[in-house]
Amino acid sequence: MAKLLSCVLGPRLYRVYRERDPARAPQTGPEPPPLPTARAGSWESYYQPRALEKHADSILALASVLWSISYYSSPLAFFYLYRKGYLSMSKVVPFSHYAGTLLLLLAGVACLRGIGRWTNPHYIQFITVLEDAHRSGTPESKKRLSSYNFDFKSWPVDFHWQEPGTRKDAQGGPSRQGVALLRPEPLHRGAADGVLDRIKKLPCQVASYLVAHSLGRRMLYPGSVYLLQKALMPVLLQGQAHLVEECKGQRAKLVACDGNEIDTMFVDRRGPLEARGQKLVICCEGNAGFYEVGCICTPLEAGYSVLGWNHPGFAGSTGVPFPQNEANAMDVVMQYAIHRLGFQPKDIILYAWSIGGFTATWASMSYPELSALVLDASFDDLVPLALKVMPNSWRGLVTRTVRQHLNLNNAEQLCRYQGPVLLIRRTKDEIITTTVPDDIASNRGNNLLLKLLQHRYPRVMVEDGLRAVHQWLDAGSVLEEASVYSQAEVDEEWCQSVLRSYQTEHGADFPWSVGDDLNSDGRRQLALFLARKHLHNFEATHCTPLPSHEFQLPWHL
Repeated sequence: MAKLLSCVLGPRLYRVYRERDPARAPQTGPEPPPLPTARAGSWESYYQPRALEKHADSILALASVLWSISYYSSPLAFFYLYRKGYLSMSKVVPFSHYAGTLLLLLAGVACLRGIGRWTNPHYIQFITVLEDAHRSGTPESKKRLSSYNFDFKSWPVDFHWQEPGTRKDAQGGPSRQGVALLRPEPLHRGAADGVLDRIKKLPCQVASYLVAHSLGRRMLYPGSVYLLQKALMPVLLQGQAHLVEECKGQRAKLVACDGNEIDTMFVDRRGPLEARGQKLVICCEGNAGFYEVGCICTPLEAGYSVLGWNHPGFAGSTGVPFPQNEANAMDVVMQYAIHRLGFQPKDIILYAWSIGGFTATWASMSYPELSALVLDASFDDLVPLALKVMPNSWRGLVTRTVRQHLNLNNAEQLCRYQGPVLLIRRTKDEIITTTVPDDIASNRGNNLLLKLLQHRYPRVMVEDGLRAVHQWLDAGSVLEEASVYSQAEVDEEWCQSVLRSYQTEHGADFPWSVGDDLNSDGRRQLALFLARKHLHNFEATHCTPLPSHEFQLPWHL
């Protein structure tokens, strides 16, 4: 009976991976019959449920989708029912009886599904391995469990943010206690602190909160919407199978300081003959990206060790992707890479695509010893992009909502990092432009570069240098870009010697005062040289995967 109860309450099993290592660890429980293969030579197979489990699963999945649709449409439905007079007690009470009956029927279907699982030797073996992994927690039991792909909420915890040794001021960065990871917005003093003024602002603050926690968060992170994840499930399962079987990926569950569980995938390429494999690339995905099918593929094909993770609320990760939760998730991912996987900060590279630039710049700001930062198709600030897609009459509400609840201030965080940075700008980007699609002059990656250079080299990025970089950024083709560069007669050897001389004399900490003794022509040359070293153009749209040969480490002296 205990095993039957485990089958009723157990997670859904999606896939059973074939054992790659012939020296297989001993299995716990009865030996099941061989699994049917999906294709000749295949190393994996989808789990084949029996008829009873299959049909019960379909009913429960349909109920879950209908519940999700009703949840998102509940405000409109409530308004409609109110207008029609269906919310009176005489009509609500019978409806509650119908709802109770429906819940009992669904519970019965779940029990039938459990019986179907109980009669399936493959599921019995899986649930036995799962219980052993939770009970013993040994590496051997977790290795056996990694042969299965199932509902991640039942996966045992592999790493906790407060594990012994992870909160010290070690080489991994600052010591934190899981609070105040983001700098709060400054409070205004004076009359704005008055009680009357606060009362006047209360409706606006309530409106901003409601917009951020309903429409705003889902528009900003569509990958957290359940219906989209449900539609992408087959693709995610296939991508995960590729990472586990062909790349020997290791899945792990990390617990962040806010209690969210973060789904990660690590591919280890370390070896005596793998020079690039000694470096770890931590990938930060976009707002609808998952590590199963995201930008993790680019550094993986380039030969690096790779650690991918899903945003809170994406696929196996729990929670919701608000900025503080994002920072908490990134923090535990960094701690896991340093204290469990054994990489030194100087051997870690951050690679982010699009909105992933927020967590990447936060990590580079918080872990200053990181090796390098690569931002692909990212932006400087969320407000201009949010205003682009919302009605102009909502301008005040949108600005207030973003600043108070969804403030992705990438440029501000980037300027606090002292290490090498490379920005990859998509020349046909239709997402992070603020005017017409593909308008390279309004690409917010330009603003990210300008703010970085103005912070690091303020004496170079004055009127002459700033004008030259603007002209170079606005170039619509490779030929125009080369023409701007050649017209300035940039002497790269001279620029390098000026920068090296300053670094030798004053040190490497930014901002630098180099450029004080240069004339207008010298500042233009140096500004264009620095812009070209920090930004690389890739002729593609926003969502085009970056080829592995385009992935390169940032320039540094």
